[in-house]
Amino acid sequence: MSKKINLFVVDDEAGFRKLMVKVIPRTKYHLEVFSNGSEVLKAIEKKEFDVGLVDIKMPDMDGVELLKRLRTQNILTEFVVLTGQASVATAIESMKLGCYDYLTKPTRLDELEAVIQKAYEKKVIKKENIILKEELQIKDKYYEMIGKSSKMESVFSLIDKVAKTSSPVLIIGESGTGKELVAKAIHKNSNRRDKPFIVIDCASLSENLLENELFGHEKGAFTDASSMKRGLFEIADRGTLFIDEIGEMKLTTQAKLLRAIETHQFRRLGGIKQIRVDVRIITATNRNLVEDARNGNFRKDLYYRLNVVTINLPPLRERKEDISLLVKHFMANSQVTTTKKKVGQEFMKILMEYDWPGNVRELANVVERALIISVSEYITPADLPIDFCRLPAGYSYPSDKMGLSKLLKDFERDAIIKALRECKGNKIETARSLRLSRSKLYRKLKEYRIM
Repeated sequence: MSKKINLFVVDDEAGFRKLMVKVIPRTKYHLEVFSNGSEVLKAIEKKEFDVGLVDIKMPDMDGVELLKRLRTQNILTEFVVLTGQASVATAIESMKLGCYDYLTKPTRLDELEAVIQKAYEKKVIKKENIILKEELQIKDKYYEMIGKSSKMESVFSLIDKVAKTSSPVLIIGESGTGKELVAKAIHKNSNRRDKPFIVIDCASLSENLLENELFGHEKGAFTDASSMKRGLFEIADRGTLFIDEIGEMKLTTQAKLLRAIETHQFRRLGGIKQIRVDVRIITATNRNLVEDARNGNFRKDLYYRLNVVTINLPPLRERKEDISLLVKHFMANSQVTTTKKKVGQEFMKILMEYDWPGNVRELANVVERALIISVSEYITPADLPIDFCRLPAGYSYPSDKMGLSKLLKDFERDAIIKALRECKGNKIETARSLRLSRSKLYRKLKEYRIM
C-alpha cells in the first residue's frame, strides 16, 4: 500500500475549503485545511507536510508573503499556488520562491491530483538526496563506518573528541565489528591525517618477528640481518601506529612497547642508538584485558598506559536497527554483479532475527554471497547460506496452546524456505523436491510472502 500524502490547503474562502475536503480522496491524502497564513505557520512547526496548496489572494497575509516566510524555515514541503485571478507577474514571483507549479481556479480534480503527485515525488527525491548526502558525509568522515543507532552515534561522538588529541586509544570489540575502521577514522580526523597510518596485527606474528617489525634491526643483529631495517615505530613517525590484537602480545614485548610509549624512544634490535619518535598509539583487542592483567597475562602498567580513552564497539546484535543501512551500503558498493537487486521482506526479516556472531564482517559476506547466488530481481531466503537454516538465538518452541493449523502453516513455510535454499532459488527444482505442482508452489510463495 502506497503512503498517503500529507497535504494542506490554505484559502480564505470557506466554500473552497469545504469543496476540497469533499473531493480530495481520503484513501490517498491526509488533508488539513487552513483559512489564513498564520494557521499554516503554526501547523508547520508541529507537522511535516509533503505538499501545500496556497491561495494567492488572502487578507492580512497573502500567498506570496506566506511563501516567503515558509522558505526561511528548514522544510522540504513542495508548494503549488492556486488563484482565481491569473497573473503572469504573480506566477513568476511564486516560481522564484521555489513553488513547484501554478494553477488557476477552477481546476479539474484529475489535473490537480496529477500536479500534487508530481510535487510529492519531487519532495521525496529531495529528501532521499539529503539523506544520501548525510550518509556519504558520515562514510567519508568515519571511514566507511555505517550506522545511525544510538550506540554508533556515541562511538562517532567519541571519535570526534579523541581525534583532536594525541592520547592513546584502546578500542574494544568482538571480531568483525570494525575496530580498524575506528582507528582509521580517528587518524583521518586528527591533525596527523597527512602522515602515515601504520597497522600491525599481533595475532599473526611470532614474538621475535613482532618485536622486529615494531622496532627494526641493525645490520648483523642476527644471522639473516644482511642490512638495516627500520621498524614500524620509525615509519609511523608523526603519524599513527595501530596495534591490533594487543592482547596477543607476549610480556617481554609488552615491556619494550611500554618503554617506547612512555619515553618516545627505542633502540633497533642489535643497536645502541636511541631513536626518538612522535607516534600516536591506537590499540585494539577482543579480549578482556582487565581479566588478563589480573591473571598475569597482560602488564597492568601497560594496560593503564593504553587505556587513556576506551572506545567500546557494539556487536551487530546490539544495533540491529543499522542492519538495513549496512545491507544497502554493501549492495550499492558491491562489484560482484552489475544487475541491480532488491531485498525481499522475508530475507530482511531473517537478517534481523539472526544474532551475527561474526558481526559486520559476516553480514558483508552474506550479502555478497546472496548477490552472487540470486537469480531473480529480489534477494530471497533461498540465497542465504545453509547455516541460516538453524533456529535463531532466543527461539522457543511453540506453545501447545497454539492452534494446530498455525503450527502446520509455520512448518510448511519453513519447509518451502529450506527447499528453496537447497535448490539455490530454482523454483522448478523446489516444486519437484517438495512434490508440488509449479502452480501450487507459486500460490504458496504468494501466501507466505516469500519473494
